[in-house]
Amino acid sequence: MNNSCQLRIELFDADYLNIVELNTTGDDENYVKGDDESRYMQSEVFNIFINCFENSNRLYEFYGATKYDIRKIVPLKNELTAKLERLKNIKSLNEFKDHIKQIFLGSEFLDKLNQHYSDWEKEWRQYRDKLIEVNKGLIAITDQCLEQQRVLWVIGY
Repeated sequence: MNNSCQLRIELFDADYLNIVELNTTGDDENYVKGDDESRYMQSEVFNIFINCFENSNRLYEFYGATKYDIRKIVPLKNELTAKLERLKNIKSLNEFKDHIKQIFLGSEFLDKLNQHYSDWEKEWRQYRDKLIEVNKGLIAITDQCLEQQRVLWVIGY
């Protein structure tokens, strides 16, 4: 199966389209698009976390660059931490599906799972755990921004 068509529940490098770039290379005004330090997420996976980004920055715009400076990073980290706890507390396939379905565009994530992993429901915990790892990676990015006083730019492509 073509790797570029699969649902990638992970942070990855810039070898994929339909992505969101998480970029910490810039300042308050600019960033280096596609920098080697950037991390990327497939949009269907990012959508699982999009409410964290929207809730922490009312200026969030999917198609464009949204800046998370030090004032926005702390609320983003808090939103991501709460999301992590919700994911960790999911104990059944039905809870997992219900959680995803409550998310705007969450059904796209489930559609991708059904399309590429026909028996994913048997191993649903594996997919929940991958989302938990992505969530932890996002929190680590916010920690890096706080520790190094960096700006996080989130750019949808």
